Amino acid sequence: MEHSSKPAIQQLESEPKTLEELKHIKTVDTVHQDEALKVLARYAGEDTWKPEEEKKLVRRIDRRLLPILCITYGLQYYDKAMLSQAAIFGLREDLKLSVGNRYSFSASIFYLGFIVGSYPAILMAQRWPIERVASAIVTVWGICLMCSAGCHNWQSFYAQRFFLGFLESGISPMFMLVVGTWYKKPEQALRMGAWYCCTGYVSAVSPLINYGLGHIKGGGLNSWQYMYLVAGAITVLWAVVIFFLMPPDPIRAKGFNDRERYIAVARMRANNSGVRNTHFKIGQLWESLLDVKFWLIFSIAFLMMIANGPVSSFIPIIISGFGFNSLNSLLLTLPAGVVIGSIELGVPYLAYRVPQIRTWLIAICQLGTILASILLWQLPRSAKGGLLFACYILASFGGGYAVTMGLQIANTAGYTKRSVTSSGIFVGYCLGNFVGPLLFKPKDAPVYAPGFVAVLITSIVSGLLAIVYRYVCIWDNKRRDKTGTMEGFEHAYEDDLTDKTNKQFRYTL
Repeated sequence: MEHSSKPAIQQLESEPKTLEELKHIKTVDTVHQDEALKVLARYAGEDTWKPEEEKKLVRRIDRRLLPILCITYGLQYYDKAMLSQAAIFGLREDLKLSVGNRYSFSASIFYLGFIVGSYPAILMAQRWPIERVASAIVTVWGICLMCSAGCHNWQSFYAQRFFLGFLESGISPMFMLVVGTWYKKPEQALRMGAWYCCTGYVSAVSPLINYGLGHIKGGGLNSWQYMYLVAGAITVLWAVVIFFLMPPDPIRAKGFNDRERYIAVARMRANNSGVRNTHFKIGQLWESLLDVKFWLIFSIAFLMMIANGPVSSFIPIIISGFGFNSLNSLLLTLPAGVVIGSIELGVPYLAYRVPQIRTWLIAICQLGTILASILLWQLPRSAKGGLLFACYILASFGGGYAVTMGLQIANTAGYTKRSVTSSGIFVGYCLGNFVGPLLFKPKDAPVYAPGFVAVLITSIVSGLLAIVYRYVCIWDNKRRDKTGTMEGFEHAYEDDLTDKTNKQFRYTL
């Protein structure tokens, strides 16, 4: 680990007078200050703690929070990626999606809904209890998913896909905020990877479920309709679990005693980014829009996710183009899920264990996608082993994206600014996913050469931008050091300061 609780402990030890004053405050100004001050003001116990006590608390937080995040995100990806698996079980033929670019656009329109829905969702999550917002969203998207089985033509399916994207859009930005409020900077990348890797591991499980559902005949429904009904029903049931069991933030979470809650809040001073503030601040919105580091992260996410077009919507179809039947094509996607899930967990683990290498890891992950796109573009269709290997490593960018999300949260302070930029990176994610499928046109099958050339170019540029981002942060850190104001945490909960306005803030690399 880069460091333990020492920054927070040192801060507590160096300002006993301030904390003593806090304990006698009757009301905390939560418009300007962070709500974490309410916890500090009410606590009357020992101000310091041992590293072992903090580690025990973090393990408890992991046990309560990570299963909720992981299963929810796994279900989201399962529901979202259902399209590519249903496509090889009659969906395209039944809904006339085989005509022109209709199938590609059915994948893309989902992300238009994502873009439209992401900011309303994150504003609701800032204003109201995040666990209730998440539960309500998951419930409605599960119902919407089941409605897919009622679609009878491509127009109705387009509408369903748009609204499904609209409803699912808030989960990733909300989870980024949740991780940012519970974990210190060095801890965040691994926790981001823990729930994001479920996109890969779910891809190794969902084909088995849909393989079984693909054998169902009769009942007046086709097998792809059963797939949507089962997935939607599971999602609605899980929403109930989120409502009752998801711990929202250290300030309001149930099941923690005063000592644990105090440590959970006080240790977050080391982030210099606050814990929670429910008031939307327009100044932080404008600061976000003028921040070059945000636009670099946005561009990295957009370019990186061009490759997700073939991954989430075309891999089973591409594999079936190698000469395999529908069921075997589905089963052959299993290794891809295991490989990518392991990358999406392993790369954030490296970011957690080795300080200041996050941007290098993002660039390195792009190399796997670059190699895969070259192989899928250049290898003859008879080289099935090489082509399958390329399909399995194509989504290597996923490990880099998990680190990118953690980097964005770690390098952004101010609750409104974090909310806006968390949604902003997701808009980049959505735009990449919108453009990606449209590059893979039926007339280019089975090689899809133009699409893989585009993936190759955008993957290279995305990796280079990660390196540019690194040196922009290095320059900014050095510039702040030269002013004589070194890194510190005196203003961590004061006036909801942003990374720009708090000169003690330093950027993670």
